Amino acid sequence: MRKKTGIAILGSTGSIGKSSLDVITSMNEHGENYEVTFLVTNKNVDLLYQQVRKYNPLGVVIIDESRANQFRSYLNGEKLKVYSGEEGLMEVMAGGEFDVLISGLVGFAGLRPTLKALEAGKTVALANKETMVVAGEIVNETARRHNAKVLPVDSEHSAILQCFSGEGKESVAKLILTASGGPFLNHTRKQLENVTVEEALNHPNWRMGNKITIDSATLMNKGLEVIEAHYLFDLPADRIEIVVHPQSIIHSMVEFVDGSIKAQLGMPDMKIPIQYALTYPQRVRSKYQRVDFGKISQLTFMKPDTDKFTLVKSAYEALRAGGTATAILNAANEAAVDLFLRGKIRFLQIAEYVKGALDSIESKSAPAIEEIFEADRAARQFVYAETERV
Repeated sequence: MRKKTGIAILGSTGSIGKSSLDVITSMNEHGENYEVTFLVTNKNVDLLYQQVRKYNPLGVVIIDESRANQFRSYLNGEKLKVYSGEEGLMEVMAGGEFDVLISGLVGFAGLRPTLKALEAGKTVALANKETMVVAGEIVNETARRHNAKVLPVDSEHSAILQCFSGEGKESVAKLILTASGGPFLNHTRKQLENVTVEEALNHPNWRMGNKITIDSATLMNKGLEVIEAHYLFDLPADRIEIVVHPQSIIHSMVEFVDGSIKAQLGMPDMKIPIQYALTYPQRVRSKYQRVDFGKISQLTFMKPDTDKFTLVKSAYEALRAGGTATAILNAANEAAVDLFLRGKIRFLQIAEYVKGALDSIESKSAPAIEEIFEADRAARQFVYAETERV
């Protein structure tokens, strides 16, 4: 029998985590040999306990230490390794009892554990784009130094990885990332002034966590993906484009120097790129919905309106500036999205606060990891302080 591949899931109770567990179950039903060894959640211990009962991992991590004792009370004497807090998370990441880490924690919180897993020589299936956005050079260097791999789970970057198959980097002219356009594609800027949180969370094609859904509504999600693509595929900003494709059937494209273009198509379902990351470079059978071209009336494309969705401009500016600018961009956005979700600021103020942070905080070149954390702290502090001044 083939050796089981051990999987640890950062953010097992989130949308990526739940989809990953479904993928693992499906692949094992088709004869693969995957084992869930560790599950990590921030605080959703009720769902975590249900996952433990179903998948029987070696252990769990509850990042919010106040919820760990609550979870232990559910176990009623069952044998299970329970870790808590940042220290417990780092211990598991360094411990070696898994082969692949699915990194699905939302935001900056995914950086430290992802780096620790890479230091342990693990393969990281990366759904946490912010990790590459804020520290792409450090992530790549860590992977090289420890002979580890980083494989993208974002549908757009998975598409590019698939289009690269059999191609040399010298043959690539540019990357084309597709964007759904989000719920406000056809809104005027005037209409965006008064959109509600509920409207912004109503994505037309995908069901995701709140933060990433707001990022899709502002198109910041695409700006972050441009930065991630730069670090994953080593191409400059001027060779990475965005095109709006509302149907979300083409997940991204690669244009080659001879003018040919490869595109990866599939239904809008995150389980497909998750599975590809786990089986790369092979493919295995899946049960997921197929594209039925007879039912697709049209595939449309347009340029993004960056005068309306100005965060796209900010993302390109941060990438070109380099250094800690991308960490400032990301942290300011996370803080502003948090404020919007709590009803403290308006939708268009998200972009205003991000630009304000980029303009006000000096970027440091070739930063050490401590300088990235300091840039993150400073940007968040700037955004929250701006709210207090209003």
